[in-house]
Amino acid sequence: MFAAAGEDLTRDGTVEPRNVSVPGPAGAPDVSLLVLKPVGLAAGAPVFYHMHGGGMIIGNSRTGVGAVLDWVSVEYRLAPEHPDPAPIEDCYAGLLWTHEHAAEIGGDPDGIVVTGASAGGGLAAGVALLARDRGGPRLFGQVLMCPMLDDRLVTPSSRELDGEGIWDATSNLTGWNSLLGERRGGADVSSYAAPARAADLTGLPTAFLDVGSVETFRDETIDYATRLLRAGVQTASATRSAWIRRLLASG
Repeated sequence: MFAAAGEDLTRDGTVEPRNVSVPGPAGAPDVSLLVLKPVGLAAGAPVFYHMHGGGMIIGNSRTGVGAVLDWVSVEYRLAPEHPDPAPIEDCYAGLLWTHEHAAEIGGDPDGIVVTGASAGGGLAAGVALLARDRGGPRLFGQVLMCPMLDDRLVTPSSRELDGEGIWDATSNLTGWNSLLGERRGGADVSSYAAPARAADLTGLPTAFLDVGSVETFRDETIDYATRLLRAGVQTASATRSAWIRRLLASG
């Protein structure tokens, strides 16, 4: 899941990687974007704007893209050196540039899908909320893969994995504490940092959410999908165990 070597991103010459430095949030350093454009891509293609995983504390713009590519991936500042709101504001600044320059990179400014896994999924959800609330780019969709949404750690799945898996309860607590410090779990936490706290989910882009059946983020992901549906947002969701059962049944 970690950084892929530069040559791995070309997919035998069929993908053109490009690093772009774009204006960051007001008073903050520039933000680095990794643009992965298929060679010969027709103009007006959808743009997948990717936020990497790593629990807010590890990773970079290459994390997780080697197996997928064809994305624009943002390198945001990491906690604890750069706590909230630095990561979400970096991601939003990168989105603004991507929207403004979509045609330049062969994309459709009205066809941007925000996506990410784990911390990146939480940031993608937060960026969708920011874009709505600030009157920013109208997003085409959001793909949230095992998203890190809730700092309160009150669901059964957020507590049941202890010392098991890649991201257990202790890792999750470490990530949120690094991002929010003493605010974690309290009343003074923005819904852009922890999207599960958002009271109003209306007007958000079409969503797809994916989570494992035995995973720290399971319950908060299912709850967020349910609340999106209740808010009138076209939403699909699945646990990976359900996908596997369907694949076996069809094979």
